[in-house]
Amino acid sequence: MHRRALLALALTTPALARTAQGESAPPLPVVASFSILADMVRQAGGGQVAVHAIAGPDVDAHSFQPRPSDIQALRQAKLVVRNGMGFDAWIDRLLPAAGYTGPVLTATDGVPPLSHAGHGHADHGHEGEQDPHAWQDLRRGQTYVRNITTALAAADPARSDLFRNAGEAYLQRLATLDGWVRAQIATVPEARRKVVTSHDAFSYFGDAYGVRFLAPQGVNTESEPSAAQVGRLIRLLKQEGITAAFLENMANPATLRRLAAEAGVTVQGRLYADALSPPGGPAPTYEAMFRHNVGLLVPAMRGAG
Repeated sequence: MHRRALLALALTTPALARTAQGESAPPLPVVASFSILADMVRQAGGGQVAVHAIAGPDVDAHSFQPRPSDIQALRQAKLVVRNGMGFDAWIDRLLPAAGYTGPVLTATDGVPPLSHAGHGHADHGHEGEQDPHAWQDLRRGQTYVRNITTALAAADPARSDLFRNAGEAYLQRLATLDGWVRAQIATVPEARRKVVTSHDAFSYFGDAYGVRFLAPQGVNTESEPSAAQVGRLIRLLKQEGITAAFLENMANPATLRRLAAEAGVTVQGRLYADALSPPGGPAPTYEAMFRHNVGLLVPAMRGAG
């Protein structure tokens, strides 16, 4: 009996060890407010998380209606991740409605914010308003990932080492990608690093990589530009010879198309700013989003196409 008990213990010990390390446990259920955050959680989770994005691919997180499935996901979640900086303030109303009382991570904790004052934006009437699109700078994005990794480890201590290893590998990829973006932008003469987009979502990209972004619409897609604002931007495009004009994947294209037509500029493609593409699209991950956007921006700023 004693020998059989020892044999049984030897056979079960590896399984117990796997469970203790978290490898055999079900994935940690996490809810993220929008698709870019959801991908960051997925990458830092190293295959050990099940992530539900409330505002999914190609969905404008500035203004949308939650679904019953979002409430259900929140009720099952062990961690909720939001952006903060006013981007997804609706989640503060959604959490009590779902009865969620677990940990909530604000991914921008410790991220230096930008406001509209002094960053060369078109006049939107939002001077001094905090810009929430901090993920558009990969170095700030790495702070998001550090915060997420720490929160995952706290929510599931048994898998903390797995999360930290996956998070570190992800941080290294983002650092490499940041270097690539800088090298690509450096191929464009400084005088030509000017871009027009649908709404003002690229201030952090511009601040980090030395590109001037102009937009007829402010940081919030619910605000409509006035005729005077559009007129000033048309004159600016003509004066400065800007050739790079882009739509965004979930913005209303009408204003930019009219602006481009009147300024004699061709709209050269679709950038991803506030939401990823669906899995089969050109920007299904945070990393792919940067590769796609830079791949369009650089030749357009040079005046190609």
